[in-house]
Amino acid sequence: MNGEPTVTAARDDGMGNIELLTAAAECFMEQGFHASSIDDVARRLGATKGRVYHYYRSKTDLFFDVHREGMRRNFEAVRPVMKEKGTAAHRLALMLKHHALSMMENLAFETVVVQGVHMHRLGATTPAQRQTLAELMTIRDDFEALFKRVAYEGVEDGSLAIDDVSVAVKAALGAINWLAVWYRPRLGETRDDREILANKVVHTIIAGLGARA
Repeated sequence: MNGEPTVTAARDDGMGNIELLTAAAECFMEQGFHASSIDDVARRLGATKGRVYHYYRSKTDLFFDVHREGMRRNFEAVRPVMKEKGTAAHRLALMLKHHALSMMENLAFETVVVQGVHMHRLGATTPAQRQTLAELMTIRDDFEALFKRVAYEGVEDGSLAIDDVSVAVKAALGAINWLAVWYRPRLGETRDDREILANKVVHTIIAGLGARA
């Protein structure tokens, strides 16, 4: 993919691994990593915990794969609009909007991604788990780099007025990622409703980046 980083899709072996990951993501979102158990995941999945252990040796390994799937969906949402026509500011706004929509439409997975960052910061894991977390953080850095690339192009073409691209992109992505904390879908909410919210969030961010018409 033109040298861009890739995130491997979750495997699917018979029982439907995406269904297992979805059940785990919902448990982790609602109860947190530490309060969730393999029993909880199995119960939500409608399976025995033995079937879960067939695919994952531990709850932590399952958590890590949910994190990977969340990041894969983020890349999938953002990459198609990176090369749209228009100024870099326009393309950056589209990337942020599609990331916001991904956050809302994959809320359980993206909540786990945010939890993974906190787990990394706390370092309350084994050496092997810390190594895996470091790999996951590299994936997040690669994702951030996509936005930095376009932001630098915006400075060059004059469509963005940014003094420090790295800080600006971290702040912009932080605002989008915070949707995992405060956003919850409303009864009867539609895709159009989510697009309206995404546009409001992104408009505020882009205005703060000094976007020029």
